[in-house]
Amino acid sequence: MQLVRQKDQMMAKGAHRPRRTLGAALAVAALASAATACSGGAAPERGAPAPAPAAGQQAPAAGALTAYVERVRAQRAARVLAAKKWGLAQPPLEAPAPPAVKPKITTRKGFETDGEGLPPVFTTVPTKQKVVFLTIDDGAEKDPRLLTMMKELRIPYSAFLSDYVVKDDYGYFARMQKSQEAGVSLHNHTLHHRYLPALSYGEQKREICGMQDVIQKQFGKRPPLFRPPYGNYNEDTLRAARSCGVKAVPLWAAEAFPDHMEWREWDRDLHPGDIVLTHFRGKEDWKGTMPDMIRRVMNVITSKGYAVAKLEDYV
Repeated sequence: MQLVRQKDQMMAKGAHRPRRTLGAALAVAALASAATACSGGAAPERGAPAPAPAAGQQAPAAGALTAYVERVRAQRAARVLAAKKWGLAQPPLEAPAPPAVKPKITTRKGFETDGEGLPPVFTTVPTKQKVVFLTIDDGAEKDPRLLTMMKELRIPYSAFLSDYVVKDDYGYFARMQKSQEAGVSLHNHTLHHRYLPALSYGEQKREICGMQDVIQKQFGKRPPLFRPPYGNYNEDTLRAARSCGVKAVPLWAAEAFPDHMEWREWDRDLHPGDIVLTHFRGKEDWKGTMPDMIRRVMNVITSKGYAVAKLEDYV
């Protein structure tokens, strides 16, 4: 009798497993459908079904999912309109979700020094996702249209600032920092943009740590990333950067101008995880404006099937 009762209990437990499995499968399917904005359906709860909503009302899960789908649709529609407004050939592609665990960054082969435990120097983030990262250097040009354009297009980017060109208008970069929902990160490009390998260790440390202090005072946080001017450095540079709290030294794999692209790699192409460099410049320095440059680089990135992701989500 006891054996029969145990068998019945086991069968009863087994009878619930398909329901849980089905509930989970439906939940995943509904979320995937929401991500592609193709469905407004709702996934059932795991376990016992939730009570039916009152007449004329949606279940809480269905209401939340519908709101999410509508928000995604609205964002995509706004991006299409923004692409037309700013003259892009097509809307920027949506970046996939960043990895749950950031990839391990190591120094690119050929970029090493003899020192150990120094911040890694790299041009590409290790990822299989078809994303690239947009970075803008120095801070000489302070075009308000850039902030509007990037916000409306929802393009993430990171700025590497030099104090000698940003100190006349810290407010512009404070507005930049808060101009997007996810924020724009402001990083270190030294105080005076000097050729660091020609300086002593102490001079390099003053250039790097001094800019760390400026960014913390003006924008509230000591940045973890540092880019040496001209991409030139030596072991003293990396030692000084480490002493100032720098965790990594991103260089670049491609550089964008309003009228052309320049490439580091032999195939003159983009690759997953590539870092793209450009500068805060205007017509006084190159053939176009900041919006002209963004239009050019985004047309290249999108046409090659890449999305722009936020560098700090991966590094």
